[in-house]
This record gives sequence, structure tokens and C-alpha cells, in this order.
Amino acid sequence: MKIAMVSEHASPLATLGGVDAGGQNVHVAALAAALAERGHHVVVYTRRDSERLPRRVSCSPGVKVEHIAAGPPEPVNKDALLPHMDAFAVQLYRRWRLDPPDVAHAHFWMSGLAALRAAVPLDVPVVQTFHALGSVKRRWQAKADTSPPERIGTERRLALSVNKVIATCADEVAELKLMGATESTIDVVPCGVDPTMFTPTGPHRPRRRIVALSRLVPRKGIDDIIRALPYVPDAELIISGGPAAHDLDTDAEVRRLRSLASACRVADRVVIGGRVARRDVPALLRSADVVATVPWYEPFGIVPLEAMASGVPVVASAVGGHLDTVVDGTTGLLVSPRAPMEQAAALRTLLDNPDKCRAMGRAARSRVTERFGWTSVAAQTESTYRAVLASRVAPNATVEVSS
Repeated sequence: MKIAMVSEHASPLATLGGVDAGGQNVHVAALAAALAERGHHVVVYTRRDSERLPRRVSCSPGVKVEHIAAGPPEPVNKDALLPHMDAFAVQLYRRWRLDPPDVAHAHFWMSGLAALRAAVPLDVPVVQTFHALGSVKRRWQAKADTSPPERIGTERRLALSVNKVIATCADEVAELKLMGATESTIDVVPCGVDPTMFTPTGPHRPRRRIVALSRLVPRKGIDDIIRALPYVPDAELIISGGPAAHDLDTDAEVRRLRSLASACRVADRVVIGGRVARRDVPALLRSADVVATVPWYEPFGIVPLEAMASGVPVVASAVGGHLDTVVDGTTGLLVSPRAPMEQAAALRTLLDNPDKCRAMGRAARSRVTERFGWTSVAAQTESTYRAVLASRVAPNATVEVSS
């Protein structure tokens, strides 16, 4: 198949760790590569955010990335990209008119908006992965949510208009049903992990008791882990992610976390290391006794999979995709979000029982290799594409922005 992936803000080539560069970038890059390995031709369309970027570049064998001119050729916060989606859609249409893909797979709601507008006139079927839902973000972040006001209504209409929605976990299915989507229009395909990159053996950094790997934004709950640390004696917390090391002192969230660590009297046990190169992430995770990931909400969450593949148990908030990936009491412990005392108890349970930690790590590795490898994820995604093509039904309509 000729597969067009649309990922307007999350380029598979981006440096990870920034506010808008995380799991979606990893997902798009890895899924595209795994589909190409299955013999498909994949082009990922993403917004051109630098004048230095070429129009088209190879990402991995069988995968091309095409940079679309839509808005200024500079970084723009994803929540400010909506006005540029018309231009993005026009460019997609012009390219697809000359060489139409068999299927378009949109990642994130604005990608779906642009993809559907380009696909409808060309009778190209559209598959949608939201990665995150505006209704969930608004529920948890309230006034701190910077999404465009049109997002929730537009996502609802997208869910009813595309040929198929791929949800990444059971929790998302429930949310989609609340939006009016029917179960027959939803397939569940999880995010994945590369179990050959993330392994229990290999080089690792000096032993770090607890590791938190995350973008440094409040909803990720890093502050709750710091609040838990006074009740976890002798544990060191390594926080990785966010800005590069030389920019840490000027980052507002880093300053907030450092101030909190001082107030909790654990500053001597908290190390904020900044952005980690992708190639160094496996060693970082292997070095942990426990990986803590306790966001307020999480559409899926790739870090728990990467930790589990590395043979490390996780303490994870019982939200979103964590409910599907982490088997409570077997591959880690699930805890309530925004509950530092409960999180502290879970961390102590694992850190005080090395044998239990090791057993959970082995179980975690086994679960990931059996269920969440990218080969399996790509096969399930391909199955969705083939079902959509077999039906030969065009998308319902061009979705307009809806408040």
C-alpha cells in the first residue's frame, strides 16, 4: 500500500523532550518504519518549521518525510497552528491529486482536519488516531488548557466523519463513545516499543534509584513524585527530559520543581538532568530500580512500555493507557494521580523488596515482548487499513472547524 501519514506538529525527525515533542513523534516514526518493513511505502507529512529543512527527506528505509509549507517556517506552539491548517490541507490535496495514497492516517486532531479536507475530493479513505482528546485535557487542566476553543467540537465531528478511528487503549474507547462514535467505527491498537532497543542488559548509567522520564509540563505529575520523596528514605530521584542541560536554569518549570524540592527538603536527592538523547534512554531506564510515571491523565504513555521492556517495574498513575499496559502487582503498581502519599507507599513497597522488583521486571519484559512490539502494532494497524480499503467507502464529509 501507499500510506500517507499526516502529523502536522509532531515530526518523526524532531528532537524529543520539548513541550510539543514526545510520544506522538516516537509513535509516528516507529509505526512508519514498521509498516515499511512489511513492504508498504510510507510518506509522513509534517509542517515545515525551519527554512533549512528540505522538501523531502528519508527518515528510515521505505519512509520519507515531506515538509509542508503552512505558516511561518519556524517553531510554532501546536495550540497556535489551527489557522494554518487550511494551507496545510491545500498542499496535501495538490500532492495527493498527482499521486493519491491508498489510505491516509492522521495523527492528532488538526492533522485529521487537514487530511479529511484533502482526502474527500479524491476519494481517499482516512484513518484517525487522536493521541489525546480535547475533552479529557479540558477536564483535567480546566483554565490551564491552551487548546483552541474549537478543538472539542471538531474532534467530535472528526470521529463521526473518518472511515475508522484507531484508539490506543480501552479508556479512549469509552471517551470516544461519549463523543458519539460507535464501537464499529473504532479499532484498538496500542502504541508500541522496540524490545531490541530497550533491554534489561547492556550499558547503563550509575545506579539511580527512581527515574522519571518526561516532558516537563505540570500535567506529568513530576511535582507529585518530589512531594512523595520525603517519605521514601534514601531514595534518589533522577528527572530526565525537558530543555537541554544548558537551558535548565532559565526554564520556568525547572525552577518550580527545584523550589519544591527545596521546600520538601529533598533537594540533595533530586537531580534534574534535562533532555536525554534518544540513544541514551535505554541506559537511563536500565539504571533505575523503579521508573515513576504519574501524570494526571495520559492518552497512552510510552515511557512505561520502554521501562518494562528494559526489565524495570513501574509505578504509574491509574489513567488512560497505563490501565492497559501495566498489570498492577505483576509488572508494577498502579496508583492514583495527584496522590503523593499513595505514590510514596508504592515506591517504598518496591524499593524495600529487591526480589519483588526483579520479579516484576522480568514479568514486565515478558509482557512487552509478547504484546507491544512494533511488529505486532504495525500488523494490527495494517489490518485496519485493509478493512477500510475493502469497504471502499469514502469519508463522510469535509469537517469544518467547530466550537
